Amino acid sequence: MNQESQDFLPGDNDKNSRSNNQYSQSDNQYSDYFQNVMKPIPEEVIFEWKATSRPFKKRNKQYHTTVITIALLLSLILFFAGQILTIAVVISVVFLGYVMSTIPPHEIENKLTNYGIRTENNLYYWEELGRFWFEKKFDETLLFVEVARFPHRLTLVLGEASEDTLTEILSEVLLKQKPALTSTEKFAIWLKKKVPLDLDS
Repeated sequence: MNQESQDFLPGDNDKNSRSNNQYSQSDNQYSDYFQNVMKPIPEEVIFEWKATSRPFKKRNKQYHTTVITIALLLSLILFFAGQILTIAVVISVVFLGYVMSTIPPHEIENKLTNYGIRTENNLYYWEELGRFWFEKKFDETLLFVEVARFPHRLTLVLGEASEDTLTEILSEVLLKQKPALTSTEKFAIWLKKKVPLDLDS
């Protein structure tokens, strides 16, 4: 019976071995040209945790009534002053506040890697991050990180993650320092003192 054409013939193994050796030598030969080129480093997760996408506290009916009343009075003043566009901004802010105080946030996964900080589908490289610090809001601990691009400040809820662990890791790359208050933040603090409404309750 004739052997099928797919059968290996004597010496095939030697040919394959020589071919592999030649390919290996070729690889080594080409790699000599790139000895001084930085090789890509695969991304590795250093620490990860799950938490809500933003701090949340459900507001009661009295709170919303008070906010709407203040917004209407402010809009009335702006109307007589001819500031129609500013009225639209006030309404937008009130609507956004209502949505964020009635709809609970979804859970997201945050990661610290050797590349940077991953949150949801976004990666912020270490090279574009600045200072970091922690604050409390609605009984939640928040991590703030300066970013060189939009949104310019990254806010992450810690949830069950350890503040000490995050500090230890981030301090290897970033500076732990709370920046001075911006004009907007100073105005918000002044407004909370003047307006009879506790915005953090």
